[in-house]
Amino acid sequence: MKALRSPGPAVLLLAVVFLCRCTRDKKAVEQQWSAPDTASIPHTGNGQLIRYGRALIANTAFYLGPNGTVAHASNGMNCQNCHLSAGTTHLANNYAAAFSTYPKFRERSGTVESLEKKINDCFERSMNGRAIDSTGLEMQAIVAYMRWLGQGVPKGTRPVGTGTTLLPYPIFAADPVAGNLVYQQKCMQCHGADGAGKKNIAAAGYLYPPLWGSGSFNTGAGIYRLTKMAGFIKNNMPPGSSYALPQLSDTEAWNVAAFIVSQPRPAKAFAADWPDIRTKPIDHPFGPFPDTFSTVQHKYGPFGPIQQNRSASQKNKP
Repeated sequence: MKALRSPGPAVLLLAVVFLCRCTRDKKAVEQQWSAPDTASIPHTGNGQLIRYGRALIANTAFYLGPNGTVAHASNGMNCQNCHLSAGTTHLANNYAAAFSTYPKFRERSGTVESLEKKINDCFERSMNGRAIDSTGLEMQAIVAYMRWLGQGVPKGTRPVGTGTTLLPYPIFAADPVAGNLVYQQKCMQCHGADGAGKKNIAAAGYLYPPLWGSGSFNTGAGIYRLTKMAGFIKNNMPPGSSYALPQLSDTEAWNVAAFIVSQPRPAKAFAADWPDIRTKPIDHPFGPFPDTFSTVQHKYGPFGPIQQNRSASQKNKP
């Protein structure tokens, strides 16, 4: 009977790599945030406030749209058109870290901002509307809902899956013409040939939101930036896509994002944004810029050279 041989160094190395990878993946799964069950919302006065906050996020247009039952503060979109499933979906602008990370300093305003200020930014920019009363019942309800969603998230932390994915920068500029082809094949069925979206006949708001035109987000919205739009699309569009099972390649996501942000939409200037222009994101498409790259390159890329320039500038700072 032959003696069993000890595994060679290469086999042992592969085993160690496999174990490390499994441990790393297990930790990632453990750290990934998942929303609490709505059935756990208490049947108390605070629970009632939380439920109202969730309703405001899911059906914003009903309460605060152009024909809102409470006020007329938004353009008819719902918060969950960008924060999917009432802000609970992995890598779809969820609210996991909303309560844990605010108040905080934001370079866009150059000030320490409250969560209420951040929420009103969305009303003014992403829903092309106006700010709601920062001390009113609706704001209290939205904050209560976000606090409930973020229960158990330590202060100052962002769980895995918060926000959107930053895709690797492509070597070339994103191509709106190529993106139009992707839009026609993958997006038009829901959002329409004119990008105007599809209304929810049974309720206020949209089943599929407008991506451009008078009813869409304005040029001051964060998702107007290409990196934000491309990352959101990659992991969430078309419907049924996810981080684990995307339906578009990175290139397709960049290009269709470029097509969408090329289309006409409400223009709204926020003159106080980025008081220190050195902190502007590399894909912020409005000058002045802290470099000599063109407005077109800041909007569509390639972003690699801009990032390298920023890094060199930071390194050479006295």
